[in-house]
Amino acid sequence: MTAIVWNLLSFVVALAILIAVHEWGHFWVARRCGVFVQRFSLGFGKVLFSWRDRHGTDFSLSLIPLGGYVKMLDERVESVPEARRHQAFNTQSVWRRFAIVAAGPCANFVFALLVFWLMFLLGVPSVKPVIGTVQPGSLAAQSGLLDGMEIVAVDGQQTLDWEGVTYQLVRQIGKPDVTITVQAAGEQPEQKRLQLHGWTLNGKEEQAPFIGLGIEPVMPEVLLQVGQLVPKGSAEQAGLMVDDELVSLDGIELKTWQQFVTQVQLSPDVTLHLVYRRAGQLQQTDLTPASRDAGDKVVGYVGLAPRVKPLDDRYRIELQYGPLEAVSMAVKKTVDVMGLTLDMVSKLFTGVVSLDNLSGPISIAKGAGSTASFGLVYFLGFLGLVSINLGIINLFPLPVLDGGHLMFFVAEAIRGKPVPERFQEYAFKFGAAVLVCLMGIALFNDFVRL
Repeated sequence: MTAIVWNLLSFVVALAILIAVHEWGHFWVARRCGVFVQRFSLGFGKVLFSWRDRHGTDFSLSLIPLGGYVKMLDERVESVPEARRHQAFNTQSVWRRFAIVAAGPCANFVFALLVFWLMFLLGVPSVKPVIGTVQPGSLAAQSGLLDGMEIVAVDGQQTLDWEGVTYQLVRQIGKPDVTITVQAAGEQPEQKRLQLHGWTLNGKEEQAPFIGLGIEPVMPEVLLQVGQLVPKGSAEQAGLMVDDELVSLDGIELKTWQQFVTQVQLSPDVTLHLVYRRAGQLQQTDLTPASRDAGDKVVGYVGLAPRVKPLDDRYRIELQYGPLEAVSMAVKKTVDVMGLTLDMVSKLFTGVVSLDNLSGPISIAKGAGSTASFGLVYFLGFLGLVSINLGIINLFPLPVLDGGHLMFFVAEAIRGKPVPERFQEYAFKFGAAVLVCLMGIALFNDFVRL
């Protein structure tokens, strides 16, 4: 329950920031174009708090924090005195209206650039893309990748950490192969041709794309030692204590933590004989895993977490730069994320990437909560990523989005007169139906991933 509350609060904070940025873009340009803004609202429904500035604009915070809006003076909505017609949105030139509407998504892009700059200025702790294990028979193994190699470039693009590897690999989906530049310790970089036939993203499994290729990164060592116990859990009831070392389970010697987890999960409500070492002395006990639902099956669990040995410093990296260099890195990251997002959108519509990969508010809330718990720089990175996605989605040529309005403005500029209102009305209904369908798919995917 605590995790749910944290995710929800983080989601609300992130959503409020991104909506405020988007609507501020509309507001700021509208003011510069001489349009009177009647209300700037964060949220919908009942107004909880409001104040009016010297220009007569009401700024309000409303009950439902799932959006926001900027209400401008407009003859299509209400009667406007002749003396104030010049302040109405609909009386502005088509290019002024275009600028006002486009300012929302543009504000999201600028905001992403700023948070990425701050992120690189503060420094991002990360991990070098060093391969820990290559799964036998996998696409990575067939290409000649080996344990201990560092991935220094994908398709000619430098990769400083695993996030960089992920971004570049995702852009290769749908291609037959890709060139991976790797470097073993003390040796010169070499290129490997990685075949991609049959590889794609699996939206139902929350795993990095390189895992599907058979690449597992160097990870902190998980010890066969008790690090944490859940109060009143099966492990605590069996007498286990923190720092106990697990030796064998049901007569089988334990060599890895995963071996222990697998056996426990396969044995719900089944009593297992556990041998462990405490203060150098072997001891034994009976351990009965409790059962819980895990999707379409029941698995066992004992309420036990292992002690983890920190990752060796030689694999760590901190992406931190001075004020000027951080600008160039922020620009590069913004462009990379925009390119990746557009590439994924095109692949979704062409069927190269499955609709299973669409994410909705639940996944976004989980992302907000996890990044916020990791620290400020990770939360900033999350805000930048979602801000860019929000900006791009709003530019889709669907009439209920900013992109749809921009499409009508371009048509008006070409025709020399506005698009007929009846056509716009039908187009808005169509756009709303498309959005509802996409949101339904995204929500369904969210529930499948729970």
